[in-house]
Order: sequence, then C-alpha cells, then structure tokens
Amino acid sequence: MSGAGANTAALGLSVRDVAINYGRRRIVDGLSLPDLRPGELTVLAGPNAAGKSTLLRAVAQLTPYRGAITLDGRDLAQLPGRERAQLVGFMPQTLPAGSSLIVLQSILAALRATGETPAAQADAAAMAVLERLGIAELALRPLNQLSGGQRQMVSLAQAIVRDPRLLLLDEPTSALDLARQVRLLAELRRLAAEGRVVVAVLHDLALAAQWADRIVVLHGGSVHSHGPPAEVLTPAMLAQVYRVEARVERCSRDRLVVLIDHEMA
Repeated sequence: MSGAGANTAALGLSVRDVAINYGRRRIVDGLSLPDLRPGELTVLAGPNAAGKSTLLRAVAQLTPYRGAITLDGRDLAQLPGRERAQLVGFMPQTLPAGSSLIVLQSILAALRATGETPAAQADAAAMAVLERLGIAELALRPLNQLSGGQRQMVSLAQAIVRDPRLLLLDEPTSALDLARQVRLLAELRRLAAEGRVVVAVLHDLALAAQWADRIVVLHGGSVHSHGPPAEVLTPAMLAQVYRVEARVERCSRDRLVVLIDHEMA
C-alpha cells in the first residue's frame, strides 16, 4: 500500500476555526490545528470531554461543523462521497458486535464504498490487508464471534483497505492487549511513513510518548499545546490539563516515562 500517489511535500490536513455544537452546547469552539503533515503519526490527547472524538468525526465528515477542513488544499466537505471515501479512512472506537457478517465480507463492503471492484481484485486486496495486520485467520469468522480486540483489528483493516490518504483512528488500542497495541501502533507508523496523514485519539500518554511524532493536547474544546512528545508532555501541562502531579523522565534519548504521583485537589 502506497498512499494512492501521495506526495509527502503536499499540504496535508488543515483544520481552521472549527466549531461544533451538540444540541445547544458548544463542544468545540473556533478550534484550529497545526497543519498535520504526511509521514507523521499525530496523537490527539486530552481529558474526557475535551472534544477529541468529536473533532475526529468532524474531520471524517460524520459530524456537522462550521469552519474549514481541507486535505492537500481540497475542502473535504465539498468532495463527492465516493471520492472522499477513497481519500479518508476512519476507524471508530468500536465495531458493532451484533453483525453475523463474516470478516472478509465486511472488508469487501468497505472496499466497495468507492465503487465496484472486480471480484478477484477485491478478494486479493481484502486478504492482503488482513495478512498485513496479522489477522488472516479471522477471514471466515463472523464478526459476532470475535473478541473486542479482534474487532478493533478488523475495524483497522476496513479503514485502510481503500488505501486512504488520510487515516483517522478513535482510541484504536482501547480493547487490545499489550502485544496487539505494539503491533497496531507500529503499523500506524509504517502507514504514515508510506506518505499518509495519520491521526489517532489516544488516552494512554505512555503510548503517545513512545509512538507519536507529534501530540496535540485538547482541553475545553481548544488546543492547549502541540509539538513533539518531549515538548508537550511536561509536568506543567499534566497539572493544567489532567489535574495530576506528575514527573516526566527520559529513559533513553527518545523515550519518555510519565510517572503520576497523585491527583491534585
């Protein structure tokens, strides 16, 4: 998978002056992100109700918003549905557990969202992505017989099978054991290195510190701070945003460890 002709010198993802309401409540208010570049894994972090998942769904064009969201200079809201489905892959927090559809069929359905693909070509593409993620043995299993972690890996396969330029992931590690977390995050780094814009919501700051190229911290519906993990993960930020007393220690040249002492009163 090569990112569908992506050019790492292109503009990437731009989010400008975005406002999102839930009923009468303003969830995100005039938020602008730093430009998110191809080739990087960007993590959206922040406490509960900071607007992370809401913003991600807006970028995926699944939630109404005001403002401008562009990919490589193109307004995502103005693109035809099939073209947008080709460009944007979205992995939700959870994959519905009740479906009796088999895994391979679910991947084929995701692939065909951009139009008809010859059956042999579609089958080969679906199996290739399952093999890439190390879950080919699940191909003929019904979705309702999978564990939560297996469903998350299938959800990632659905998101990347169309070879999107932009990949959005909402808490992709929440149901995974440690080995699967490492496998998934290493795969996200590889997908970014192939020229994609990759944005993931993560609550686990230890994972963000280890795997992110850039962290954007949201707080109260706005951007609190952003930059490389070593610049963002500081005791001051953790106190202001998460209300915890913490230490941040460097265990190697490029590895940080966040040690939580206690919650602030």
